[in-house]
Amino acid sequence: MTILDRYIAKQYLLNIGVLLVLLFSFVVAVDASLNIQRYLELAQRELQARGETDISAVRRAIVAVLFVLDLWWPRLLQLFNYLNGLVLIAAMGFTYAQLVRQREVVAVLAGGISLFRLTRPVMLVAMIMLGVQTINQEFVVPQIAPLLLRDNREITRRDFSTFPVLPTPDSQGRLWSAASFDPNTGTLKGVNVWDRDADGRATKRTSAATAVYDEAGRKWVLKSATINALAVVGSAGVVGSAGGAGSAGIVVAPDAALPAGEVRFQSDLDPTALKVNHYRIFSQSLSLAQLIEAATSPVIKPEVRESFLRLAWGRGAMIPCVLLSLLVSIPYFLTREPRNMVLQSLKCAPVAIGSVLGSTLGTAAAIPGLPVQLAVFLPVLVLLPIAIASVTSIKT
Repeated sequence: MTILDRYIAKQYLLNIGVLLVLLFSFVVAVDASLNIQRYLELAQRELQARGETDISAVRRAIVAVLFVLDLWWPRLLQLFNYLNGLVLIAAMGFTYAQLVRQREVVAVLAGGISLFRLTRPVMLVAMIMLGVQTINQEFVVPQIAPLLLRDNREITRRDFSTFPVLPTPDSQGRLWSAASFDPNTGTLKGVNVWDRDADGRATKRTSAATAVYDEAGRKWVLKSATINALAVVGSAGVVGSAGGAGSAGIVVAPDAALPAGEVRFQSDLDPTALKVNHYRIFSQSLSLAQLIEAATSPVIKPEVRESFLRLAWGRGAMIPCVLLSLLVSIPYFLTREPRNMVLQSLKCAPVAIGSVLGSTLGTAAAIPGLPVQLAVFLPVLVLLPIAIASVTSIKT
């Protein structure tokens, strides 16, 4: 790498760092200013829980600041993945604007160096930053994904090994929910299962303290179960009873061979399906391997499988999209003679933002008739001729 390359790369990296710090500081400052009272109250409760009685305002403020940092450091890592493309383009504009304003481009041309040569260090640094983004997205963010689900009332929470199961249907028409699910042991706690009729109305509810999945029989084994019949409204608007054993809420065992209070339900909503459904909450934070694992689950719904596949393939398509968007934006700033860079920035802004956001939406949108593996690369095919035309328009 020549002195010129090192000089431009250094300026470019410095501008990237400054923009990231400014954006991150702005986001954190806005949240802290809007929720400062909540952070202070949380700090007060935390210090009192530790047994401290004489709490000064300075001590409480320090703990509140630590809570803000604890909440936002994982969010900033994820925010970096979202902002990196736009930051690369903005930093490129600042870098070339500095070169033009200080007449360094004139010196480069006087030395017989083409303007195309000045794009090499910028593209090299951009590819390195995209590589850092990929490492962050695939190895760092998935490890801290549960931390991203916290709000400013759950800063002190650290146990994310279990999660609640929201009402989820299975292929048999039952509706399942649970207070918690432990994916390590495959155990549900505080289970409720609703049987429904053809119109989707609940006819019976089975409650149990715990449930364990039997892989061999593909059945959930509910312990200490209670079956309650529910009242239903008929087609004439008459309220009736579903009737049946256990309608008074007594503990039953449908099969005489089963222990008292034990109920078994055959269901395709196994522990893997529960984890996949939970993955949807923070699918953007999953690694490529986790997305593929979730998409290949045999019990996953087709629309969910397609969304996971689109997200996985879309990550590969976004890298060339960002590089092509960068090439489209370069001619606005890399000019032979000094220009009004504010005006150039105003011209470039809609093009750059439209390219990056359009690529993001294009890779995420479902296109009828095209497989996911091809549809996500349509923004690349659109940006490629535009980038070629833009770069070749540079006068050097």
